[in-house]
Amino acid sequence: MFQKPYTLRFPVWQFLNQPLNSNLTLNPRRYWNRYSIELLERCLSRDCASQDSRCD
Repeated sequence: MFQKPYTLRFPVWQFLNQPLNSNLTLNPRRYWNRYSIELLERCLSRDCASQDSRCD
């Protein structure tokens, strides 16, 4: 009847497969915070068509 709101799950596979460089984060909370910020930045930087620029 009612759907659960969509929640992000911890990206375990990405956490375990981090490259071994200066950006390595071993604390899962810090990794989750950084991952969420990077995901938001990727979503906001995507090019999307505006409703005003529709071809009529």
